[in-house]
Amino acid sequence: MNPHFPTATKTAVIIVAAGRGTRVGGDLPKQWQMLAGKSVLSYTVAAFRNAGLQRIVLVIHPDDQDRATAISGVTLVNGGKTRNASVSNALEALANDPPEIVLIHDGARPLVPSHVIHKVIAALQTSPGAAPALAVTDALWRGKAGRVSDTQNRSELWRAQTPQGFRFVDILSAHRANRSPAADDVTVARAAGMQITIVEGDEDNIKLTYPADFARAEALLKGCSMTLRIGNGYDVHAFTAGDHVWLCGIRIPHDKALLGHSDADVGMHALTDAIYGALAMGDIGRHFPPDEPQWKGAASHIFLSHAIALAAEHGWKLSNCDVTLVCERPKINLHVVAMQAQLAQIMGVDSSQVSVKATTSERLGFTGREEGIAALATALMVRA
Repeated sequence: MNPHFPTATKTAVIIVAAGRGTRVGGDLPKQWQMLAGKSVLSYTVAAFRNAGLQRIVLVIHPDDQDRATAISGVTLVNGGKTRNASVSNALEALANDPPEIVLIHDGARPLVPSHVIHKVIAALQTSPGAAPALAVTDALWRGKAGRVSDTQNRSELWRAQTPQGFRFVDILSAHRANRSPAADDVTVARAAGMQITIVEGDEDNIKLTYPADFARAEALLKGCSMTLRIGNGYDVHAFTAGDHVWLCGIRIPHDKALLGHSDADVGMHALTDAIYGALAMGDIGRHFPPDEPQWKGAASHIFLSHAIALAAEHGWKLSNCDVTLVCERPKINLHVVAMQAQLAQIMGVDSSQVSVKATTSERLGFTGREEGIAALATALMVRA
């Protein structure tokens, strides 16, 4: 992607889930019904988090407030009487701290793949609006009283999906000006004169409407194949004069410092390289050349944040990682919990997915002679 185009931190997601969904049956609206052991909405929210997007606005019916509070890390907004009104409420809630782009998605589409989300975002580099769709391939008929009354040309027809993406200021203006009912946000955008780019959707990105849709979704969840990638990282930094070292994002007092072009956080460097390795995208030196002065003294969380964002752009998420620090001193064990928490926060994962441990080299080699610290890291990335 264009490096100047809005990143995940400048993108917001609106998930519309205020409807009552009666056609599917059951005691609860469809977005709150269970699908393979979890609510439909929990899958929908997770789909965007897995794609690297964290700023999520969930539009709900006021009656669902208690259920919605169980979904952590989202902003709750009450919906309106129509879908238009619900989306407008969410857009206005974002307007106080506006993102650059916004994705608007149906809460009842829990299986949207990361690659569809990223196609929409990529299309917004050159278009004010973009949406996924699938070309209609079946013959189309008109029917009356159970009989075919006419046929329909399918050559320019598409099956619309979500998320539908827009430059935020444009879609906010379009909704403020809109006075007519609309089936989706593309309709609102086109009424305002916006050009919308079609990107390829996915057959698995189904909208749950009828009971049979739940059966299909459960089958997809149970039968989905999972692709795994593993990467390894290794880094070394020598000691120099100083009074502290940075290790896995934690400042540790010591009678020496680590020598490096950046802050010389050897543990975070090894982990960053492990993620780049799993992506087959080189190492820190490729993305942040050491001969470029702007990286002198840089905090290593910049590198790790870039690696995890790059992974999300390509549809990958961290399953777990393991970092081993090799040194005689300083002693690491007292700082392991803080290190795990810091790395987890930077990568947007739970601390249980991050392991940090230390070992010595039994006084052998440069680490044994206390000439420096080495670190090894392994990262497992997953794409469903």
